[in-house]
Amino acid sequence: MNTPPVPASAEQSTAPLHQRPAPTPTPAVYEMRTLHTDAQRAEAAALVQDRQRWLTLRGLPVAARVDIPALFRDPQAEPAGLFEDGLLLACTLVQREPALGWGDGPCLFLGHVHTLPDRCDDTIRLITLWASDFAARLGLPHVRAEALARQPLDIDPITRVLNRLTDMGWDIRGSGPGQIDERVARLELAAEHRPGLSALVGCSVRTPRSTADKWGTG
Repeated sequence: MNTPPVPASAEQSTAPLHQRPAPTPTPAVYEMRTLHTDAQRAEAAALVQDRQRWLTLRGLPVAARVDIPALFRDPQAEPAGLFEDGLLLACTLVQREPALGWGDGPCLFLGHVHTLPDRCDDTIRLITLWASDFAARLGLPHVRAEALARQPLDIDPITRVLNRLTDMGWDIRGSGPGQIDERVARLELAAEHRPGLSALVGCSVRTPRSTADKWGTG
């Protein structure tokens, strides 16, 4: 008696697990990656300029002593950007800092974080999650950042922004001179491993250099 043919789908279902093709991983919705090319850095500089105009129109502080867009165009810099479907949502200069002059111990420092206008809160929340995980993977205990604040923090126009940041897990460590010699609010976030984050935010940011290595002082 002839044996009826086995449907292809049945053959696949009875194949040993080790012979079945692995499922294609679903790409993350967002990606944080190093900006390698001149064009990518120019795009980041343009985003910074757009954000600065947006802040100025709302009476919020903008750096006066340093050309921030030029920092992102610098080929020696190592900016990183957050992308969604190829759209740059935010950019920052990422460094390992052995000591900032405030806060105890080394940290991952996010310099000059700028977001696409009108996409601020959700974007900052994503950067917060990514930065805490990235710092933990680098073996650093904290993430630190600075926000321009020209008045006492309880009356400065950025007070509402600082309140939202504390809701996201950031601690406000007072105010004082920042990295560009302007008064800032000092922000600190605990590092935390987040194993499931890669499904939401992919990461291809290269390991940042230490400022001690950069300037040859370490």
